[in-house]
Amino acid sequence: MKIIPLSEGRFTIDATKHFIPFTESEHSLKERPSGSLLVEIQPFVVITSKDILLLDAGLGFYKDGRLQLHHNLINAGINPSEVTKVLMSHLHKDHAGGLSLNTDGNEYKLAFPQAIYYVQQAELAFAFEKKSSSFDTNDLECLRQTDKVQLLSGNGFIDGYIEYKLSGAHSPHHQVFWIREDDETVFYGGDEAPQLQQMKHRFIAKYDYEGKKAMELRQQWWQQGEKGKWSFLFYHDVRHPVWQFI
Repeated sequence: MKIIPLSEGRFTIDATKHFIPFTESEHSLKERPSGSLLVEIQPFVVITSKDILLLDAGLGFYKDGRLQLHHNLINAGINPSEVTKVLMSHLHKDHAGGLSLNTDGNEYKLAFPQAIYYVQQAELAFAFEKKSSSFDTNDLECLRQTDKVQLLSGNGFIDGYIEYKLSGAHSPHHQVFWIREDDETVFYGGDEAPQLQQMKHRFIAKYDYEGKKAMELRQQWWQQGEKGKWSFLFYHDVRHPVWQFI
């Protein structure tokens, strides 16, 4: 399997839930509002013998009139139309902003119309019921209007080699993925395994729906990953997008 991080850059986020670009040579974390977190925004592509998989979809920012995620894919040598599956850990706006395109008519359409989107059914319903600033329902509406979405319930497998599990610790309907092929295992834990340092230390995050559960899951996955020689994908890690046990 081939793993390609698709970095959208570093950002700070505070209680307003706004993501503000951050460049170390130009900005200081001390100048940002109290409690600001420094994070990377980094979807991933995993290329297998069967698929070109996109794991989460970034902020949905535009660059030179084109979705930044599309730019990043093209720069990696992948036409966005080649993506076959989009695997969504959850639908918070920093993970789901690039799911759709805002057309000139101010209508939203799928950013990857050739792909099948895999989303927990309860997560999609929750995004519209919650009416929280963590979700941008404008980006998500097209998921309710298409047959290109596979709504999942609980745990299971996709095409026999992608396992998904409802973990529910960062948000109530968060899911995680294992991609297994040729004795390799790639694990993607979304916002329940967002950074390398959180895997190595007992850390309870205030922003998690169930912080203690998230911590316990991280410890469990880290131990299993060390034993099974997994590759971990870290969506919010500013220095270590991929970590592989060897």
